[in-house]
Amino acid sequence: QVQLVESGGGLAQAGASLTLSCERSGDTFTNYFIGWFRQAPGKEREFLAAINWNGARTEYSDSLKGRFIVYRDNVKNTVYLQMDSLKSEDTAVYYCAAVGRALYGRVIGDSQKYDFWGQGTQVTVSS
Repeated sequence: QVQLVESGGGLAQAGASLTLSCERSGDTFTNYFIGWFRQAPGKEREFLAAINWNGARTEYSDSLKGRFIVYRDNVKNTVYLQMDSLKSEDTAVYYCAAVGRALYGRVIGDSQKYDFWGQGTQVTVSS
């Protein structure tokens, strides 16, 4: 079992940057493929980014256009999502999720492929 806790959310001005953290407890974190998702009110959960066990492979939603960066520090058992040039449409609850195997292709963005989820952290961007 893996327990995930997101932090780093809050209120930001448009154009600013925020870095979210996803810290794990439980099983060995290095075994897990990690994804970041978000969900805005009235909208479906949206895939943002993912990272493999050692950080050598990352995947991003095309919609982000390079504004977000995912990376991990396995010594600290933490995965990060750096968000730059924030926009009001980035307002959402942000979640990290983990699965105990590598994902490839389109399934990376499928939230149902992930077994463990954090509770989410709210990000609000004011224009």
